[in-house]
Amino acid sequence: MDDAKKIIDSILAPATNNPPVNTGMANPTATAQPMQPVQINTTSVGAPAQVQTEPSPVAAAPQKKGFSLFGSRTMSIDIGKQKEEERLKKEAAKREEEARRTYEKGLASIRDLIAPSSVQITPNYIVINDLFIRTLFIFNYPRYIFPNWLSPLINIDQTMDIGMFIYPRDTKGVLDTLRKRSGQVQAALQNEAEKGLVRNPELEGAYQDIEELRDRLTRGEEKLFQFAIYITIYSKTLDELDMLSSRIESQLGGSLIYSKRAGFQMSEGFRSTIPLGSDLLDVARNMNTGALSTAFPFASMDLTSNEGIMYGINRHNNSLIIFDRFSLENANAVVFAKSGGGKSYSVKLEALRYMMTGAEIIIIDPENEYKNLCKVVGGSFLNMSLSSDDRINPFDLTKLPDNATEAEAEDNIRNALITLKGLFNLLLGSMNPEEDAIVEKALADVYTSKGISKDPQSQKNPPPLMSDFHEVLKKIPQADSIVKRLDRYVTGTFSNFFNQPTNINMNNPFVVFNIRDLEASFRPIAMYMVLDFIWSKIKHEKKKRLLIVDEAWTMMEHEDAARFIFSIAKRARKYYCGLTTIAQDVEDFLGNKYGKAIITNSSLQLLLRQSPASIEAVTKTFNLTQAEAALLLESGVGEGLFFAGLNHVAIKIIASYTEDQIVTTSPKQQIEQAAAAGTTLEQTEKT
Repeated sequence: MDDAKKIIDSILAPATNNPPVNTGMANPTATAQPMQPVQINTTSVGAPAQVQTEPSPVAAAPQKKGFSLFGSRTMSIDIGKQKEEERLKKEAAKREEEARRTYEKGLASIRDLIAPSSVQITPNYIVINDLFIRTLFIFNYPRYIFPNWLSPLINIDQTMDIGMFIYPRDTKGVLDTLRKRSGQVQAALQNEAEKGLVRNPELEGAYQDIEELRDRLTRGEEKLFQFAIYITIYSKTLDELDMLSSRIESQLGGSLIYSKRAGFQMSEGFRSTIPLGSDLLDVARNMNTGALSTAFPFASMDLTSNEGIMYGINRHNNSLIIFDRFSLENANAVVFAKSGGGKSYSVKLEALRYMMTGAEIIIIDPENEYKNLCKVVGGSFLNMSLSSDDRINPFDLTKLPDNATEAEAEDNIRNALITLKGLFNLLLGSMNPEEDAIVEKALADVYTSKGISKDPQSQKNPPPLMSDFHEVLKKIPQADSIVKRLDRYVTGTFSNFFNQPTNINMNNPFVVFNIRDLEASFRPIAMYMVLDFIWSKIKHEKKKRLLIVDEAWTMMEHEDAARFIFSIAKRARKYYCGLTTIAQDVEDFLGNKYGKAIITNSSLQLLLRQSPASIEAVTKTFNLTQAEAALLLESGVGEGLFFAGLNHVAIKIIASYTEDQIVTTSPKQQIEQAAAAGTTLEQTEKT
């Protein structure tokens, strides 16, 4: 057969000057006879081949020349050749594909990179590499389900995947089913009533629920869905996996939400919770729109960013709370807690950590709690007392830039007059309209007497003192009452505190103003003066600063002082400053209209442990849930709620050992530190 194919190929190919080919071939028209020799001669290029045979004894008829020997077989020969060529091409393509596959098997693919080295599937769990995996499904829900019930489960500090599948159902078909079900329940109730049985609350409740759902579906207020939820948990050991499974089951069971383990279907359960969109378990329950919406955890329980400082630990999931308050719309903060709740401790930690980021820290300290911190960081500790040498002149003007205009200089004097009027309201008590006008005129005259006007250069002159203002008032006949009330601040007990030029240097990144040694009634006045002095420095040069006012509730008792703090809270953002106000008596702070406004203008809020007496006011002000209010009542020292913008989490303030030794306010720890240093607590405070 192979010889015949060669002959056909040579015949169909163009003739060349090749030597004759001799071969044997059977006569297609003869019966089985001995093979006769065949000779094929090629005469010239392009001429048909001549075929000569010896006469056969059987077929004596003369043969025709040319192609007549093959007759109708020419067409079949062409088709056969084409099929052969196609077969050869397919075999070549097959060999090439096999070679490619063999080559690719020797290459590392994405599948090789992500595929585990081993997978073991058991009826109760799956082992992938060294990780134990189990899937649970929820199969029953209570009659009423509370919103956000899934959040505690999501915030467990464990690796888990949760798959949710929601299938909308046709309302018409559902209504027909509910109609039949309603008739069945109603018939059951009637049967029990005819038998004289005691009322069945379970059937009555079911009937009411069915009718209510029918009404809502008919009005288009709600739709019906089938809801499936699967939870896949991961653990390094089987014991940990069993403990985590029991924890999840008990946590859900506490809300009357019952779950089971996907026994003998662990593979299907695992694949149902990976992002393939395949529900292989098919354990769904009916839910209306309202019930379904409770399964979505809208509240964010994570408050971590790439910038800022660490405030503490997230009590929901033990993650770190790292945040930059200067990234909010304003950097103001309020801190509320009962006495001993950890207010000053947390604020000192914040100040220490922000100082390491390059921020300047300015503190008004009413209880000498920041002295040790100031000493450790090399800050300036200014003791504002009657016997101290540190002085602030309340008549100081804010320093203007060299290119200031007359309008800016005029505004500078006007702001100083307004601030001084607020101070004299604190010093002199309430004034009638006539006295208020006299004080305002006298303040303008005393600056004029020193050559200070709306000319920017004139404001470089030394400012007046309290004695200069006193002399101006003496020249006004109607000011006798004011002069008498002002005497003790000029020539009396407090003259050394008010009637001296400023000698304080604030060229330090950490400055503390201590007002502990002032009598309680005088502290709001001193805080007002110090805040005015600080605010003048803040306005003069924009820097990243934190201004901390501890025990701010004392200033809330006086309207002028409260108004001044509120004005700082509103304007601090413009000067890259964050105001922190600390208070323990929340009701007194909130009882003032300016106190509420300060809270509104503070994007950062820290609520630590609260007392039962004040929890109602705190809950109303900060719009807390019952669970959050209970958390504040049960929190330990340094624990509470941390609000940053629209997000809030439960927080636990933590510090390193070194930080704790620096910022502690515990008298016991301070005495132990002093004893370890071989001194007493009083000696330590003096140094």
